[in-house]
Amino acid sequence: MEYLWGGIQGAAVLIIGLDSEVFRTVLLSLRISLTATLIASLVGIPLGFLISTHEFPLLSLPTVVVGLFLYSLLSRRGPLGPLSLLFTPTAMVIGQFILATPIIVALTIAAIQAMDPRAKITAMTLGAGPFRTALTVLSEARFALTAAVIAGFGRVIAEVGTAMMVGGNIRGYTRIMTTAIALETAKGEFAFALSLGFILLFVAFSINILFHYLQAQRG
Repeated sequence: MEYLWGGIQGAAVLIIGLDSEVFRTVLLSLRISLTATLIASLVGIPLGFLISTHEFPLLSLPTVVVGLFLYSLLSRRGPLGPLSLLFTPTAMVIGQFILATPIIVALTIAAIQAMDPRAKITAMTLGAGPFRTALTVLSEARFALTAAVIAGFGRVIAEVGTAMMVGGNIRGYTRIMTTAIALETAKGEFAFALSLGFILLFVAFSINILFHYLQAQRG
């Protein structure tokens, strides 16, 4: 119990003191996950709209499998080896993009299918073309679409398998919150791991609160 209490106290000191290593890791995590989520949204929302009349059962992919697939592509012997992307933030963004996109696509499809069809019919009746009609429908579903993006971000900010395999957990370069927590716990640096864990929990709780709020607005 003293070990746990000491770790919590140490974590509080690191957070309150704005420890540079802690917040560098947090900022890198947010940058990679936000970038991956943005790209996944730019791809996933239009794709979800286009296939909104079909089933799309793939909501989640095993992170370790995605990491293994990317590792085989990006390693020196892989087809993309000459690009030297393995163990870089770019590789981590690609991995998180692959994880987030199915979720955003599936939730976009659900959002479009749950809409009142009169919105689309009214836009077409008023002479709107396909692009304008699509914008009208997406605007009507904006709360649900925002929730889809948030769900995608929540999926990738807490993942560790892909990040570890294609990022390499390099200090100051590819080490993010989840991989740092795993490493520092194994090293016995409990206070540092706890400080990142508390911040990650805060982010996760914030995401869940915002997601449920947007779901309520949708209703």
